Amino acid sequence: MNRDQKTAFVADFRDKVKRAPVMYVTDFTGLDVKSMTQLRRTLKEAGAEYLVVKNRLAKLALEDLGAEELFDSLQGPSGVVLGYEGVVEPAKALADFAKEHEDKPVFKAGFLDDKVLTADEVVRLAKLPPREQLLAELAGAMQAPLAALAGALEAKLQEMAGLLDALKEQKSEGA
Repeated sequence: MNRDQKTAFVADFRDKVKRAPVMYVTDFTGLDVKSMTQLRRTLKEAGAEYLVVKNRLAKLALEDLGAEELFDSLQGPSGVVLGYEGVVEPAKALADFAKEHEDKPVFKAGFLDDKVLTADEVVRLAKLPPREQLLAELAGAMQAPLAALAGALEAKLQEMAGLLDALKEQKSEGA
């Protein structure tokens, strides 16, 4: 890579990191070309992109973004996952892929909302349910008290109707 290509890579990588709400750094040691192609395809379906980066060039791009805390994770072979459409989906896709390929690639770190995540935090993030499921669970939790209130009010209304029927029957027997 000549100087112009390196400058172009740094600028392009910086722009991609700015656009992505989340970034995960991985170690792809042990993956062959076929597996890497499959990984890229899997991540693309999850709304993410996988880039193999030169650590020095990645550090230059991240330095401009104030993400120097990631420098420690940029040692050895490094691949970067840039998630554009969600936070959990790329991590989950990468974790599922790793289960099928002898735990490769391995999470090194993550970067979410200007905060560096440890490898353990990224793994925990990968175990979260998808966004749609979390929203559905939230809606269900918010609906439950209202449904209980509606049921209680309906029960009281039926009780009142039963009492009125009993009163009506009692008056008709007494008349």
